[in-house]
Amino acid sequence: MPGNGVSARDLLRFAASAEQGSEHPLGEAIVQRARADGVPLARPEAFRAVPGHGIRARVDKYQVLLGNRTFMREAGIALNGLAKEAEHLADEGKTPMFVAVAGKAAGLIAVADTLKPHAREAVAAFHRLGLEVVMLTGDSRRTAEAMARQVGIDRVLAEVLPQEKTKEVKRLQAAGKVVAMVGDGINDAPALAQAEVGIAIGTGTDVAMEASDITLITGDLRGVVTAIGLSKRTMRTMKQNFFWAFIYNTVLIPVAAGVLYPLAGFLLHPMLAGAAMAFSSVSVVTNSLRLRRFQPQVTAE
Repeated sequence: MPGNGVSARDLLRFAASAEQGSEHPLGEAIVQRARADGVPLARPEAFRAVPGHGIRARVDKYQVLLGNRTFMREAGIALNGLAKEAEHLADEGKTPMFVAVAGKAAGLIAVADTLKPHAREAVAAFHRLGLEVVMLTGDSRRTAEAMARQVGIDRVLAEVLPQEKTKEVKRLQAAGKVVAMVGDGINDAPALAQAEVGIAIGTGTDVAMEASDITLITGDLRGVVTAIGLSKRTMRTMKQNFFWAFIYNTVLIPVAAGVLYPLAGFLLHPMLAGAAMAFSSVSVVTNSLRLRRFQPQVTAE
């Protein structure tokens, strides 16, 4: 949506040219759209990213700002009627970004942060596992809540700056929650390290994968469901093994020591005692092998 005499093509050119220095996925989407439309891009100068807010750069000798409403307000940019339009776009689940050129609002660009395939299926599977699903994002609350409604997410923590993601994880932990954090970006790395379990998406950044405890090979969120479900089944099997091994040894060790001999004249032969202990190990291994028949609630491709 252009404004102040700036055409849609020029608006896209200014925004995409400035975003060439950014590594943010939304910025990459703008650049890709400009190239797909055949819009010639200029090389940005004096590029600067403001985490959680936007970017500023010089394009064709003009100062270009691209970011959220807070970023524009702090820069003293009057948005006029663009703010209302941004609210409508956010209600549709899109991320609106304001563009200012030479100190004046030039227009608005909306980027649709599309849902990952099978996201709704994965969230439903989390609920079946008894888990609460929380969205932690830097997007506006309107956009985040619109996306959350589409997939059935329980709770939204929106407009969170990158450096505050770790604080939000700590708040959840202080409330008695055991947190498993799923992320793929550089800004997610500290929160991934803070969580009890950090799960990185394999298609994300190396920093996120290094900070995580688990890395999925693909970007399919159903892999997270499989990892959690298998972990729960493994813990249950381990507890079963400990329980039966404890009972087994509690009963047979005193018998092998001759506790029944004074009462019933029964003494366990050493060879039988050794075979009984071997059988204990075999039973533990056999119970553990049942994990090979584990079937995830959803199947990642």
